[in-house]
Parts: sequence; structure tokens; C-alpha cells
Amino acid sequence: MRRRREGKGLFSYPTPFTPPTTEDDRLSWLRLIRSHRVGVVTFNRLLAEHGSARAALDALPDVARSAGVATYQPCSEASALKELRAGQSAGARLLCRGEPAYPAALAEIADAPPVIWVLGDPALTFRPMVALVGARGASSLGTRMARRLAEGLGGEGFVIVSGLARGIDAAAHAASLATGTVAVMAGGVDHVYPPENAALAAEISARGLRVSEQPPGLEPMARHFPLRNRIISGLARAVIVVEAAAQSGSLITARLALDQGREVLAVPGHPFDGRASGCNMLIRDGATLVRGPEDVIAAIGKPEGLSAPAHGVASTSPGAATVAANPAAGSRSWRDQSALHRRILDRLGPSPVAEDQLIRDLAMPASQIAPELVMLEMDGQIQRAPGGLLSRV
Repeated sequence: MRRRREGKGLFSYPTPFTPPTTEDDRLSWLRLIRSHRVGVVTFNRLLAEHGSARAALDALPDVARSAGVATYQPCSEASALKELRAGQSAGARLLCRGEPAYPAALAEIADAPPVIWVLGDPALTFRPMVALVGARGASSLGTRMARRLAEGLGGEGFVIVSGLARGIDAAAHAASLATGTVAVMAGGVDHVYPPENAALAAEISARGLRVSEQPPGLEPMARHFPLRNRIISGLARAVIVVEAAAQSGSLITARLALDQGREVLAVPGHPFDGRASGCNMLIRDGATLVRGPEDVIAAIGKPEGLSAPAHGVASTSPGAATVAANPAAGSRSWRDQSALHRRILDRLGPSPVAEDQLIRDLAMPASQIAPELVMLEMDGQIQRAPGGLLSRV
């Protein structure tokens, strides 16, 4: 499928920033991203405006007060320390964006998580990666295809990325344990969902890598899965959809992959099988048709190894030292952004509306509206339907 953008992700405009250099800095980063109403976009803007996470935390109550929130308090130091202790108890490691061990490919996307928890070998993320995603209620043929692709691509040197869900994800992880697999989790890195994948998750932490941007111990909710999906596609060079219905999380991953400049490939299925309708739609719209590992290699080439420096982490790529942020969004105050979000939500209801119609109604440039729609979608306040339609949740 033709990429929407080459290289950086959609709405990505590099802005220099200084990654944390001390434990106090890292604690401030964790407190800032865990503060109420501070998502990735707001985190980036606050960091750019105030120069450091510590200064942003000090400014947050006044910023919130100017937006009409009189009693705002950022995440406390005690709460952040509790999260750090929970992660350490689980054997996990906290990585901040810009640190050498943070995945270079993930750092380049527009909404890269400021912090992630990892459990296992983070050096795997510096090898070429391909994502395999698909239906939870996968068919026998679908799971066989996932295993064949995972084994074949793993044998060629690719690390397989997926979401540790039942069905296609579980088959892909199990088939690539020997060659390298990364599981991106919707909840905490130590909270396995679904429970029947507990044994597989334990093997992945021992032989591969588990990743999450959520606090340890967090049970996943519906709004966490689209957030997880952007990390799956952000880590990978390409996303392969093995089985997917017309409206499924796998298609969200495919759309995010396009926004991030990744390749999208799909396995075709029988027209009467609803589990194949999403894949067939992707192929109709230009995704590369996949019959086996050789089709993937023909589309994206064989992996070129990325060497990791000493101590099992990779050196920071040029893109890892940037915060991908929209300059238009960065220039808006918290109050302006809140007002714009209210205007967007007021225009939307349960009946889907075309995105271009919404932009015309708001009489604002698409470049200013689009990143806010992404933020609202990630926050679970709006949802997208096929055909560029938006509705309020």
C-alpha cells in the first residue's frame, strides 16, 4: 500500500529536546506523563515551552488554573516512586525517549511514548522488525499462515512484533520465540491479557521482549488498545494483516502504519469469510498481497542488521533525539487546546460525520485539526469508521 508519508510519521516536525540525564530527571518525566490530562502531545508541548519536565510540573497548576481548573495537582512524587518500585519488583526496566536503549524506530513516530516499560531484552528492538496482526477468533488457516510467516521471516533475520492477543498474535509470537519476538501490551507490562497467554508471555519475557507505556499492574481498558497499536506499527518496518474483519483493531494498526510511513501488507481470504473482509479491503486499496514470506521480502527487502553497542543497547539514531510534534499544536495554550477539543466534540455525535466536513464546519486548517483528532481518538473520546467518518463516543 502506498505510504502517506516517507520517513517520519504524520504531523511529525522534529523539535530538539534534552533526554533525562539523572534519576531526578527521569522521575520528573514519569510524573509529567502520568499527570491528569497530560498525553503525549501535551507532554511534548510542555517540555518545549518550559525546557524541562521539572519546570513543566511546577507550571502545571497555573496552566490548569488558566484553563478553568482551580484545584489541579500533577502526579505526586510518591505516586511515581510507587510505580518505579512496582516495575522493579516485576523485573521490568523504565526507558525514556532519547535514552540509548529506547527503540530508535519508535522514537521517530509523531506520538512516541515519552516513557515505556520493558521486560526482557531491549536490544531486540534494534534489529529489523515486522509486525504480524490479525483476528482474535482466527481460523485454522489463518493461524497456520501466521506461523508460516513468523517462522519464515524470523529465519530471514526479522524480529516479529505483535500484541499478545489470542488468535493471530499468539500464533505469531509462539512461532518466533526462537528467532526474536516483541509483545506490545495494552495494560501494564506485568499484566497479561488474555490470561490464557500467561505461559506464552512468560516465555517472551525470558527469550524476547514485552513492552508497555502503561504503569505496571494496570488492567487494560478498551481505550488502551489503539494506543498499543501505534507502538506495534511504530516499532516495525512493515505491518502484515493476516486475518481481519471490516471493522477491527488490526485495521486501526494498518491505518496507523500508513500514517507513520510504514508498509502495509495483507493476506487475502475468501470473499464469504468475514474474517478476511478487512484484508481484502486493504488489498483492494493498494496493500501488498502476501502469499508467503517471499512476498514480504520482495516488498520490503531482506533485513540489514542494526548493531547494538556494548551493554545490550543500541546507539541513538538521528531521529531518536527529537520530539515529533506539530508546531501549530505546540504554539497553542492549554486553554486554546481545551476550547478546540470542546468545539470538535460539540460538532460530533453518535452519527458518523465525514472528517473533511468537520474540518470545513470548524473553518480551520486541516493541519491544525488533524493532530487534535488523533489526540481525542487516543483518549477514547471519538472513534473512526471506514470511509473517513468520525463519531463521538
